[in-house]
Amino acid sequence: MRVLVAGSSGFVGTRLCPALAAAGHEVQAMTRHPRSYRGAGEAVYGDVHDGPSLAAAVEGCDAAYYLVHSLADADFRRRDARAARAFGYAAAKAGLQRIVYLGGLGDDEDDLSEHLRSRREVERMLGEAGVPVTTLRAGIIVGHGGISWELTRQLVEHLPAMITPRWVRTKTQPIALDDVVRYLVGVLDIPEAAGRAFDVGGPDVLEYLEMLRRVAKIEGRPLLVVPVPLLTPRLSSLWLSAITDVDTQTGRSLVDSMANEVVVRDDSIRTLVPFEPMTYEQAVRQALDERAQAKRP
Repeated sequence: MRVLVAGSSGFVGTRLCPALAAAGHEVQAMTRHPRSYRGAGEAVYGDVHDGPSLAAAVEGCDAAYYLVHSLADADFRRRDARAARAFGYAAAKAGLQRIVYLGGLGDDEDDLSEHLRSRREVERMLGEAGVPVTTLRAGIIVGHGGISWELTRQLVEHLPAMITPRWVRTKTQPIALDDVVRYLVGVLDIPEAAGRAFDVGGPDVLEYLEMLRRVAKIEGRPLLVVPVPLLTPRLSSLWLSAITDVDTQTGRSLVDSMANEVVVRDDSIRTLVPFEPMTYEQAVRQALDERAQAKRP
């Protein structure tokens, strides 16, 4: 199958492209900088904010992966909706059979954050022109280079003691990056997955506080945490940007979402793509190993 990957140079895309190629698919890696692309597949120019470029990028493809979002932009919700709509219409015009999208976990009946509401809008916009969309909804993805994982790691490594907001008590269901990629590749060839949304997560449901403590234990670091209920989202994002290398706007978007419980409600994906996902500890150790390897000369 000839598959376009929008977001080929990102955190998930750099792992997905070689996995798709290994599975026998012809990969078209969409990027704004094809000359400098060094990943798996053939680099093709495309920008989700440039409609004409999308028509050329999707031409001749059978399916596409959409791994794009704009958390660092203050107007990310409008930009992401407009980009998703343009991509969906380009895919429909080119006759694509399927779009696979990586979205976010969260209960639709909850008061979802702006970030998570945006993820739901993108799901709808991608399918607006009629191409069936398969959505995988994930919480924190644990892997070297992922923003949410980096927040966790850097907080533990930079602060032996921390005053934290109340979102540290929110439950989440983290998943290893390798397992997300395995699900993304697996659903492509399954007709029953077309037009459906699936929750994906690892076996552990944890509070953010417990995630921090387990990382500290694995790394052999001391960690004293004192939750403070009155620490506002704005102050939390400023605090995160001061302690980590995540910018304030991205930090604010993530902090807002941390008020929402993000756990798997429907595990039907386990029947369609059966395997045993990594535990949180296994995912953390793998992410730390990959970071150590990346730092070697």
